[in-house]
Amino acid sequence: MSGPAMSVSAPATSLPAPAISLHGVSKHFGDLQVLSDIRFDVADGESVALLGTSGCGKSTLLNIIAGLLGPDTGVLSINGQPAGGAQHPSLSYMFQEDRLLPWRTARGNAEFGLEAAHPVLPASERHALADEVLQMVGLDGFGHVYPHQLSGGMRSRVALARSLVTAPRILLMDEPFSKLDPQTRSQMHGELLRIRSLRQVSVLFVTHDVEEAIVLADRVIVLAPRPGRVREIVTVDLPHPRKATEPAVAEAIRQLRLLI
Repeated sequence: MSGPAMSVSAPATSLPAPAISLHGVSKHFGDLQVLSDIRFDVADGESVALLGTSGCGKSTLLNIIAGLLGPDTGVLSINGQPAGGAQHPSLSYMFQEDRLLPWRTARGNAEFGLEAAHPVLPASERHALADEVLQMVGLDGFGHVYPHQLSGGMRSRVALARSLVTAPRILLMDEPFSKLDPQTRSQMHGELLRIRSLRQVSVLFVTHDVEEAIVLADRVIVLAPRPGRVREIVTVDLPHPRKATEPAVAEAIRQLRLLI
């Protein structure tokens, strides 16, 4: 496939200063092989989408990278160091559900990840960091509000703030905006792009949405199912912001759909 917007290459095995490296990663659940020989890197500061149909192992792969599951074979490295099966301190995970604690305010939810910090941070410092990330995601002045008082988009912003409060170098996201309406989802895309540029964070996200992959990603890892394996790696060479109505973006979306 060729075109001005995208190029397809063989699965990459090395990128300069990789934030994430996977080499020959496979996974079984009993007799079922879920992933087979996964190989790709995510460069420092890069945004990469994992795209594919249901059953291709996208979420399983993200859980392996997050340290929630171990691979059966292969090597996973985070920031150049072999991962030891636990969540790496420079990594944060934003789940598909916002998982906000209903008895905590927005600030209380945002600062949750700081409570396990070593050494223990004083409450005043935790509050200040939580307020900082809430302001970053557009929720300045909402720190006292409880989850049931927030819209779906605002809850997603709190979840994003919670993921950013520890200042991660790598952000993993498992379809975090899939339950939002199209307008709110588009707003969250803009927020993520802005924060990624501000914080210089590497992003690896799972999506079923071809348009979302093109709008957000520098590269798209297309997985084929049963077992999940890398079908193509697609480079998206378009400036941000990207709107689906723009001819070049629309063509990139069309080309990518042909690979699913």
